Amino acid sequence: MEWQELLIDGYGRILEALEEALKGMIQDDLNQQPRSDCNSMGWLAWHLTRVQDYYLIEGLARKEQLWVKDGWYAKFNLPPNPADTGEGCNSEDLAAFKSPDVETQLAYHRAVLERTKRYITSLSASDLDRELNEPWDQPPTIGRALTSILNDNLQHVGQIAYVRGLLKGKGWLGY
Repeated sequence: MEWQELLIDGYGRILEALEEALKGMIQDDLNQQPRSDCNSMGWLAWHLTRVQDYYLIEGLARKEQLWVKDGWYAKFNLPPNPADTGEGCNSEDLAAFKSPDVETQLAYHRAVLERTKRYITSLSASDLDRELNEPWDQPPTIGRALTSILNDNLQHVGQIAYVRGLLKGKGWLGY
């Protein structure tokens, strides 16, 4: 297996886990918060895809985000703010977020995933060590950024499964 295939497989697993965690959920489920200061499943799904679209598509690939380019913001009934990934939300912001249906959430994620795959296949092994001019704790490289975004997304899909378990009594994969 080539390194590109390995990364693409990892990003593809986010979609698989997201599909499973959201299976059978309706909009009321997606918008339900375990507590007023907690993220809903819909918010988490939106946020993890926004992180991938913002940091990977715009930040690394230097392409226009699909959020704005393809009008996903309108499908989420949100402003077309390309910098809004949900970071820094407060309790009021979380309560105000109203998720679209599962299919819209998944369609946005699938579109971003396809763009992510194209970007990964465009890279050479030497690109992974290229340093980015970003304000992170350590000077990030493209490779470190790709694994950081992957890690962030996998954590958030796990949170979705956990919230589902809290609210519905069944979590990811029916556990």
